[in-house]
Amino acid sequence: MTTPVTVKDTKITIVLSEFNLPVTENLLKGAEDAFAESGGNKELLKVFRVPGAFEIPAAIHQVLKHQQQEAVIALGAVIRGDTPHFDYISGESARGLAELGLEAHIPVINGIITTNNARQAYERSRLDKKNKGREAMLAALQTIAVYRDIQKPA
Repeated sequence: MTTPVTVKDTKITIVLSEFNLPVTENLLKGAEDAFAESGGNKELLKVFRVPGAFEIPAAIHQVLKHQQQEAVIALGAVIRGDTPHFDYISGESARGLAELGLEAHIPVINGIITTNNARQAYERSRLDKKNKGREAMLAALQTIAVYRDIQKPA
């Protein structure tokens, strides 16, 4: 059984895409609310903003190199348009995050939503319990607890 995380001392970084800002701001709000509701200290939650989802993996790489955090969360919104740009951005950002997650010694959580239209994006970023930013934060907290259990001496 996983030992619960003592959230009040937990340091987490969020890297947020500013593209589709109304959606991503709601994702951020959901993540911040979940952190606070779990007992997190707001001063230990860092947020770095980048232009779009494509820039998130490189920014997280810098966080992993220069910051002492217990998890990093990627938050963004990629909405399908009329060109294949959606496929490139969503695929490459997911690939970059997966690679970072394998290299990092802390959880790297993919909270970048990908939707077919703006309505779906707004639905996933509503300020309620279904907010994907909230879900990403809760996943980070649970994964921190799992990592801690794995790393305990036998």
